[in-house]
Amino acid sequence: MKKLVFFILLGVLVYAAAPQIPTINLSLSAPSSPKELVTTLNVMLLLTVLVLAPSIVLVTTSFVRILVVFGFLRQALGTPQSPPTTLLVSLALVLTFFIMQPYAKKAYDTGIKPYMQEKIGYEEAIQKSIKPFKMFMIKNTREKDLALFFRIRHLPNPKTINDVPLTVLVPAFMVSELKTAFEIGFLLFLPFLIIDMVVSSILMSLGMMMLPPVMISLPFKILIFILVDGWDLVVMGLVQSFK
Repeated sequence: MKKLVFFILLGVLVYAAAPQIPTINLSLSAPSSPKELVTTLNVMLLLTVLVLAPSIVLVTTSFVRILVVFGFLRQALGTPQSPPTTLLVSLALVLTFFIMQPYAKKAYDTGIKPYMQEKIGYEEAIQKSIKPFKMFMIKNTREKDLALFFRIRHLPNPKTINDVPLTVLVPAFMVSELKTAFEIGFLLFLPFLIIDMVVSSILMSLGMMMLPPVMISLPFKILIFILVDGWDLVVMGLVQSFK
């Protein structure tokens, strides 16, 4: 409350000392020429892309597979709160940038850079900038998932990669990424499940029915994960799983 009163008094003093404060007038008017309309639409498109940038990164890169696998790994270890979700999301973003860097560089060299140098037009720049990411998604999308969305939309089979629209490719890519992530998660669960079963059998044979097996198996799972250098194996497997 004291801070609020202070800022109000400060504003009154500034206004009294300098009554000729310039005003800012924000108004909307109809474009007077087609060029102004195109410029306005381009600005709106740019702002829309900036707002949707996190979603675009989520649905067109390797982020989904990496984050889902990290979630499975945390559940398999039996530590649902460690590592924290924020840390896993940050690591997934770092690995996503590492994997997508060659494609982003190619998009910049073939699309954005020539456009900034005024060597190509606006539409051609967009097509060339999208093409590397489109190739990445197609290489990591199952034909079965892609055919599913073509059948849903009742579209003819594409003859070339350029005939695959993004409206079909993006959902097919996400479904395919989820399938791959679940397959990797299943393989991660198996060794830890075996440890839980062994510990549970030993406790039952010793008559320790009331002692939770998870409490005993957790240190062993963490120890084995450290001894086999688990983080390096998981990260290497994830990076190499992308074509």
